[in-house]
Parts: sequence; C-alpha cells; structure tokens
Amino acid sequence: MSLAKDLDTPEDVIFPPSDLLSDEPPLETYLHLQQMLLLIKCLDWWWRSRNDFFVAGNLSIYYSPRQRKSEDFRGPDFFVVLGTERKSRKSWVVWEEDGKYPNVIVEILSDKTAATDRGLKKQIYQDIFRTPNYFWFDPETLEFAGFQLLAGQYQTLEPNQQGYLWSQQLELYLGIHERKLRFFTAEGQLVELPEEAAQVQRQQKELAQARAERLAAKLRELGIDPDTL
Repeated sequence: MSLAKDLDTPEDVIFPPSDLLSDEPPLETYLHLQQMLLLIKCLDWWWRSRNDFFVAGNLSIYYSPRQRKSEDFRGPDFFVVLGTERKSRKSWVVWEEDGKYPNVIVEILSDKTAATDRGLKKQIYQDIFRTPNYFWFDPETLEFAGFQLLAGQYQTLEPNQQGYLWSQQLELYLGIHERKLRFFTAEGQLVELPEEAAQVQRQQKELAQARAERLAAKLRELGIDPDTL
C-alpha cells in the first residue's frame, strides 16, 4: 500500500519501490486508518501473552491455486489467523502458511468499497477463504453487520441486548463504542488499549491514595497517629 497515491503530486515524481503492506487500494480516510489500527492494537494487547496467532490490516493475502503472486490476492482491512506463529510478515501467502486462511475478517466500509465488501468480497471469503467470521463496519454511518459460516454459507449474526456481535473464533464480542468498532469480553467488558488500561490503573491508585489520606486525617482528629498503626 502506498499512501502517496492519494496525494496530488506531479506526474514526473517517481516514488521508490516498496515491498511492504498491500496491493489493495490505499485506505479511504484517516478515520479508516484509525479504526484499523485500533482493532490491531487492542487484540495485540489482549493476547499479549499468546504466540499462536497473526493479526494484520490492509496486508495482501495471496491465494492463487497456481501459487502466483500476480493473481488471486486480496487485502482485508483487518484479519486474524489462528493457530500460526506470531511473527512479522510482509504479506500472507496461503501456500507458504500450511494452506491457512483468516479465521476472522473485518472490512471497513466506504462509499467506494461498500458494494464490493458486501458482495464480491463476502462471496470470496465465504466460498474460497471459508473464513468462519466476517464483519463489516462503516465508521461514518456506523453500519455494522457480522456473519458466521454454517454449512458453507454465511448466516447473519444476531446482536445481543447491547448490540454486540459474538465472534466464536475470537471468543470476543465486536460492538460500537464511542463511534468506534471495539472488542468486548464475554461479560461485556471493553477490551482496553494499553494506554486506557494504564489510565485506569492510575485512577485506581489515585483513589486508593485519596481514601488513605482521608482515613489518616480522621484518625488524627481522634487523636490517633496513623503512622503508629
């Protein structure tokens, strides 16, 4: 993927070749980029002690039966492969990965891609990838849908009372929180970003310290030195 394609540049400007990221078109907006990175960062943090998965975004998946990278490739906005080594990759090459396809895919809709994400890509993920869980989300309109592969066909997932959709593969819910697609535990708790978790810990520490100070002040009012307890 080259974000340079989105810029208004003179025709004679030549960008250096790159073998990084995807052959898919660049992400539509900064909002799309934020959403993709949010999902990756949250799952990486939630599964930080695991080494049996690969998560990526806008990375090319090559799946040609003839094992050619010049044909049959897609770059989902977000995908997860389970039961594989957690390591850096420049692309996902199915024939080099024991024939594994993504277990979960999320596409981030836009005006340009929505029809393809709802149609052609859904068909490919169902019939060729056989991806068990497929979701799409529109960060502008907040359209959100999910599917579970049953008997070779995608069946629409029904939301719970909070509007979350369960991913059997991830053992997590996906749902909208503050206009962003986020992960939630089976108990409905938000899967936090590392910085969100750190902020909660700081707040808890500050509350505990404030309670300790109030208790110490009360003991002093009663003529008791808290330092001697």
